[in-house]
Amino acid sequence: MNCIIVEDQPPAQRILKKYLEELGSCTLAGTFNDPLKALAFLQQEPVDLLFLDIHLPKISGIELLKSLPYKPKVILTTAFPEYALESYELDVVDYLLKPFSFQRFVKAVGKVPLQEYSQDSSVYDVKKECFIKVGYDHVRIAFEDILYLMADGDYCEIILWEKKYLSAEPLKNWLEILDENFFIRVHKSFIVNSSKINKVTGNQIYLENGKRIPLGRAYKEGFAQRFLN
Repeated sequence: MNCIIVEDQPPAQRILKKYLEELGSCTLAGTFNDPLKALAFLQQEPVDLLFLDIHLPKISGIELLKSLPYKPKVILTTAFPEYALESYELDVVDYLLKPFSFQRFVKAVGKVPLQEYSQDSSVYDVKKECFIKVGYDHVRIAFEDILYLMADGDYCEIILWEKKYLSAEPLKNWLEILDENFFIRVHKSFIVNSSKINKVTGNQIYLENGKRIPLGRAYKEGFAQRFLN
């Protein structure tokens, strides 16, 4: 995918460029401080995806979006949550509230409809994997390799067969990142990968690696409706 960034704040530009480089599935065609220059560029060079700030000099990001002769896929970025409703009325892909994490950025890009790109596009992989920050590195994790996630204070442990990682994202945020077709919260402290479940006995879930996960009373009915019918 070709994309551009329209953002007048250098720190926000740097974050987006860094995330795009780490993601590796988008080609950055340009970065613009001035929305009018971005508009002129877009009139000559259509792109697939636009990262667009709302508060810009001269015209707002929303005004720029309304003036485009065609509509690329748009991910809005802003520090102001009050624009969320208006943005979705414009049929944007996602709305990133600053500051946002790399995981949240990956999820937003993963919402770009796959059918508009070739099946071998690396965007296809975004929904199947994510990156987590480990020290100064970002480590790629395939969703299918995750057994379960466990809350650890303000952090979260991600458990694979032979490894585990500590994520700074709390457990509730991972529900927005993971594939909801497979991952479900079964306890206030646990999310499990349903494809790794061997059996369920009473209030205990047994995973392939022998680990027993408690099935919380508040989550039992929803779990049963989705996976035990």
